This record gives sequence, C-alpha cells and structure tokens, in this order.
Amino acid sequence: MFYHLLYPLHTTFIGFNVFRYLTFRSILAAITAFLIVIIFGNWFIRMLKRMQIGQVVRDDGPETHLAKEGVPTMGGILILSAIVGSSFLWARLDNAYVWLTMAITVFFGFIGGLDDYKKVSRHSSAGLSARGKLVLQLVGAMAVGLFVFFSPGFDGHLAIPFFKNLRPDLGWFYVIFAIIVIIGASNAVNLTDGLDGLATGPTVVSAAVYLVFSYIAGNIVITEYLQVHYVPGAGELAVFCGAMVGGCLGFLWYNAYPAQVFMGDVGSLSLGGALGTIAIIIKQEILLAIVGGIFVMEALSVIMQVGYFKLTHGKRIFLMAPFHHHFEKKGWHESKVVVRFWIVSIILGFLAMATLKLR
Repeated sequence: MFYHLLYPLHTTFIGFNVFRYLTFRSILAAITAFLIVIIFGNWFIRMLKRMQIGQVVRDDGPETHLAKEGVPTMGGILILSAIVGSSFLWARLDNAYVWLTMAITVFFGFIGGLDDYKKVSRHSSAGLSARGKLVLQLVGAMAVGLFVFFSPGFDGHLAIPFFKNLRPDLGWFYVIFAIIVIIGASNAVNLTDGLDGLATGPTVVSAAVYLVFSYIAGNIVITEYLQVHYVPGAGELAVFCGAMVGGCLGFLWYNAYPAQVFMGDVGSLSLGGALGTIAIIIKQEILLAIVGGIFVMEALSVIMQVGYFKLTHGKRIFLMAPFHHHFEKKGWHESKVVVRFWIVSIILGFLAMATLKLR
C-alpha cells in the first residue's frame, strides 16, 4: 500500500524514491511484522487464556511435555496477521503472486485453525480427520499449481541444485508436482512443531533464504548471470518473505523455551504452505528440500517409523517419532534439541545459498 501511496510523490520529493526498492520494502516489512507481534503478543496471549484456548498434550508423548498442557495455543493467528498485514503495507498490491501467496497462507491457516478448534473444543489431541485435512490442502495446492501452470511464460522445467544443465521438463505433471511440494511442506512444518521454538527457527532461515532467491528470480540481469529461472514479478515475494522472517522472529520472543504460547496448526500448516507456494512460484522447488532439511528429516522420520512398525509388526527405528522426540527420549534437554536443530538449519541455509554458484 505504501508503494502506491508514497512512491508517486517522488517527483515532488526525491526521498520518496526509496519506496521503489525491494530491499528497502523487504527490510521494513520484516521490522513491521516483528513489531506487530511484539506489541500485540502479551495482549493476544491473555486473550487466549481468557478464552481457555490451551494446548492438548498427546497421551503417548514424552513425560516432560505434560507441563505444556493448557499453555495457550493458536498463536499462529498472530503470526498470520503480522505477515499478511505487513505484506499488505509494503508489497505492491498490483502483483498477482503476492495476492496468491497471501491467499494460500490464509487458506492453510484456516485449515489449521479448524484442526486446532476441534482439538481444543473436544479436549483431545485428535482434531480434523487426516482425510478432511488432506482434501482441503489438496484444493489449495491445486489452485497454486494451476495458477502457475497457466501463467504467461510458464516454464515446466525443474531447477536441480548443483546441476545447471539438468532441467527436466514435467509438462502437465508439474501441477501434480506442485501439489506434492506444497502439501508436503505444510505437513512437514506441522510435524516439526513439537518443541518450544523448534519450527519457528528453521522457518526464519527458510524464509530468509527464499527472500534472497525471490529477489533474484525477479531480476532479469541477475538471473542471466547466475543462470537461474527468471520469473517476472516474483521479486515482490521478497517483501512477503521479509514479513515471514519478522513475524516468526517476533513470535519466537514468546515461543522460546519455556513457551508462553504455541503457534498451533493454524501457524505451522500456513507457514509450510507459504514456503511451498513461494518455492513453486520462483521455480526453486528442489531447493526447499535443502534449506528446509530439518522439515524433511522430521517428515521422513515419521514415514520411516510408521512403515517399519507395520513391516516388522511392532518394531521401531526411533525411540519416538517425529525425530525430535527421539533425542528427548535419549535424555537431551528440550532446549538443547531445539538449538542444535537451529544450528543444522542455518548450515543448510548456507548450503542452499551456495547452490547459486556451485553449478
């Protein structure tokens, strides 16, 4: 909004010219989202307590998690409000990709919110049915896949990190691929959200990396130099990514151990869906498996555990899945698990950035 209101005034005062720059607006979007969460955080937590919207702990979880029972949840509503509000203020509102990403983020937040509501109202860890959740996710992910597929200048070739000449063309299958990426990312972040601050940290790293890649994808000069996909208009997603970084950092202020509030599925499903959508739009889909390696490991740990359990009639690979609970069972303190996962996420972020030159 500020771009449309203030940038035209640069002919009167040259200082308003700063609103044309993506870097400036991305930084301000991050700061704005951070401040929104910080300013309204305590009020929002008190409201959740008054409404008795508290965490319901799994019966089969680690014993140390019993203390989390009743801690306010659905804090993801605050994150979403900060991200969407900040993006609305600082992004160009004539950009279809910005609106698409905001819409999908809110839609996946609605799915997570419905799931959280059922858990809280029933006072049970069983929320929305797996089938119902998947059907709704499928609708949102398909909308993104079809939108991108029918966009002018669509390129169905995949960018494979580290291999500049390996670019398979998926054709119509790209829509299915997009659905898998978005739903997979959404559920992977959801599975990671099991410890105080665990999902928030890697999300900050992933959003920061995609901020850089979004900026690059929308700049034809840089894309030609680095030999990556050029997507006209995708640069504005850097502003959205900046808002994600700021919103999640602000939430981490309250979500760090011991957490005052949890994001709930309304936060984790929407953040994962947003990352998957951005990856699809800027044509850096495979990169998400690198920068979001923590999310991938968490999801794979569940798949491996369930599969092995069924094949061996009751045996387990991990002491408990998702993966982070395995380390808790081994005696690691929760905060140690979280910080070490953050460290791995940061290293993976550096590796993702290195793919720009290592081709």
